Amino acid sequence: MPRWIAPAIVLLASLQSIAIAQPATEPTRRSWDLTPGRQWRERMNEPVPTTQRSPEPVLDRVERLLDQREYKGASQLGIQWVLANKESANRDRGLYLIAKAFYGYGDRIKAFYYCDELMDTYPESDLFTPALELQYKIADRYLDGYKRRWLGIPIFQAKEEAVEMLYRIRNRAPGSPLAETSLLRTADHYRFDGQFDFAADAYAFYAKQYPRSPMTPRARLWGAYCQLAQFRGIRFDPTPVIDAREQLRSIAAAYPDLAKQENIDGILKRIDAVFAKKLYSTATYYRRVREDGAAAYTYKYLMKAYPNSPESSRAEMWMKELPQWAQNMPGPTTVGEEGLPTTEQPLIR
Repeated sequence: MPRWIAPAIVLLASLQSIAIAQPATEPTRRSWDLTPGRQWRERMNEPVPTTQRSPEPVLDRVERLLDQREYKGASQLGIQWVLANKESANRDRGLYLIAKAFYGYGDRIKAFYYCDELMDTYPESDLFTPALELQYKIADRYLDGYKRRWLGIPIFQAKEEAVEMLYRIRNRAPGSPLAETSLLRTADHYRFDGQFDFAADAYAFYAKQYPRSPMTPRARLWGAYCQLAQFRGIRFDPTPVIDAREQLRSIAAAYPDLAKQENIDGILKRIDAVFAKKLYSTATYYRRVREDGAAAYTYKYLMKAYPNSPESSRAEMWMKELPQWAQNMPGPTTVGEEGLPTTEQPLIR
């Protein structure tokens, strides 16, 4: 018998015994990569080292204190244990319990940062998602008006901090349902707070990031309303109302049921009435400063764009008061979609 056969048999027997000793199934970790096309692609399954939590009487006592709403005592005991057991397999649980204690006590900024430490230090922990949900709950309560404590007394608003928290949650778990909820919550906060420019941008970003979400039609509609809310009157820049009109037309074409429910056609008619007043106001200014050519051109544009408006009748009356050379000037051959003068001819003579 060749000499190499005997060692080979021993090696094969050893490998077989190792294979038998291993469990039939090994827990795996699911993870994803963000592709250049902003799509999430699942990686190949990677084994996750299993860690069996050992009983921890101190942390059990902390949980009992939380159940009894003794938040200060629970936080102090939890911090003492975490500092003394930095290598423990239960340390993530200790950090989470401390965060819950600070949340219950009212110091929710500290609670947020303890959740941060948990997720930074133990990204594979089964408490990662509960910690992230607790962070969202903290931000949501601050946006609802919950105040920060000073000397144990809730005094200061923390809405700006809450918006930053929601941003960090989105970066922490991009593509997750909680990231989508955080972005929409941010947009809603800006809308309710009267910051319509920020709200319009946030809703537009939401619609771009989550085009298939069931909330996207409403987000687009709220974004259009926020654009409309930025219009200050016919003497000011009409860009917001122009953008709002275009967005509402697009929404009506894409979601006819929603358009009927929200009476978008009626809103568009009111916007057209605003455009007619804007044109009439512009023509009146030109007539007042003796720019008769520009006034005539704008009157003609108004009558062509909105022939059924009250301003059209007044424009026809004032046209007769202009010099004959101004009345004989050619008017616009086309009317822009937004009902405002285009640049095909100068408005000033």
